[in-house]
Amino acid sequence: MAGADGLKTTAQPEDTTADIFEPAFGKIGLSLLEKVKIQAQVLVPMLRAFRAELGEEQANRIASQALREWSAKLFQDIGGQLSGSPRQKWDAFNKALFKQVGGDVDLEMLKQTPDAWEFNITSCRYADFFRQLGEPELGALLTCEMDVDIEAVGGPGVTMTRTQTIMKGAKYCDFRFKMKTDG
Repeated sequence: MAGADGLKTTAQPEDTTADIFEPAFGKIGLSLLEKVKIQAQVLVPMLRAFRAELGEEQANRIASQALREWSAKLFQDIGGQLSGSPRQKWDAFNKALFKQVGGDVDLEMLKQTPDAWEFNITSCRYADFFRQLGEPELGALLTCEMDVDIEAVGGPGVTMTRTQTIMKGAKYCDFRFKMKTDG
């Protein structure tokens, strides 16, 4: 399946997802990829300046820590806005996320049941963009590493396994989610 349009959620919580990203990104009517490109316009020159001043290893470590803390808080706050059980919050969040992602990734659904989602991302415009910038590590921080924080929206009832990403050079990203079905 191309794009994320066909992805269905297993629970049907109240649809409060229309603007869950607004507090973080504003109500500007852009896709998530367009928003990430705007972030990169600021972050790339800053990161390169920090690397020149502090050295690549230290600058990358500081950027990684700062972006991971930002991401964790961002998705914790977004999850806190949603009603329902952790699983319902995770479903609602992913419904909104896939609307934002749209056709910027191509995915192949392998399994979708109440207790498991398994799919591969087979093409990723985020990875293409950050490779063109020469900054796949920053791309991984801004996009791929956030998946851990998105998983956390589901609380202990959702676990994700991912062993590879296109951003880090693999042919596809392998997402395997296991969910408790008791709420």
